[in-house]
Amino acid sequence: MNKTPNIHAMIVAAGRGSRFGASIAKQYTMLQEQTLLQHSVARLGHSDYINKCLLIVAADDSTAQELEFELPIYYAVGGAERWQSVQAGVEAISESGADDSDLVLIHDAARPAVPSVDIDRVIKAAMREPYGAILATPAADTLKSSYQKITPTEEDRLIPYAKCTIDRSNIWQAQTPQVFRLGQLKRVLRYVSEHQLSITDEASAFEHLALPIRLVSGSRQNIKLTYPDDAILLAAILDIQFSH
Repeated sequence: MNKTPNIHAMIVAAGRGSRFGASIAKQYTMLQEQTLLQHSVARLGHSDYINKCLLIVAADDSTAQELEFELPIYYAVGGAERWQSVQAGVEAISESGADDSDLVLIHDAARPAVPSVDIDRVIKAAMREPYGAILATPAADTLKSSYQKITPTEEDRLIPYAKCTIDRSNIWQAQTPQVFRLGQLKRVLRYVSEHQLSITDEASAFEHLALPIRLVSGSRQNIKLTYPDDAILLAAILDIQFSH
């Protein structure tokens, strides 16, 4: 790839975060006197490659527009599924005149602690790839496959039991940012739509078409706020990062 592509940053913030269990969308959870969304935008702003950010928000969301961000912000309305929100962002980027060889960087609003050095590393890796690259970490814990059975002593609830241990030698935990060629991202999202696929990240859409996406080892500080306990760990990480 000889041409240096433009970088178009996008944060997906149209979800409600049902597993987090709060009354507000989790991207508006406060940590260090700012929302997760503000922290995540600020992280992207520390990259030398990013000078503005597209926020994908829900149709009834007016909160984002009331916040102050460290980057110039523009908006698109997301869909019911994550891939639909990303597709809306891709359409907005294309309509702005972007070239299909440009790179689209997709970040989760609920990952406010990604180190800026990791953002730059995954962008640089994606520049050398025909399809893209993502941040990920090699699995460190022992992984178990499970089965469920009804246990009478537990009020007839389905209880999980360990079935077998999974070989983790080639297992990675995906993170964001994930960075893809715009034209190729449009292609795989069309495939997802046409085949009504269920995907949890954009890289999995490329996997359905056997298109190689590079894995870039990222920091374990880049955790995602998914459960209430995660907020305690994220607050500690941000405390450390702000003190340096």
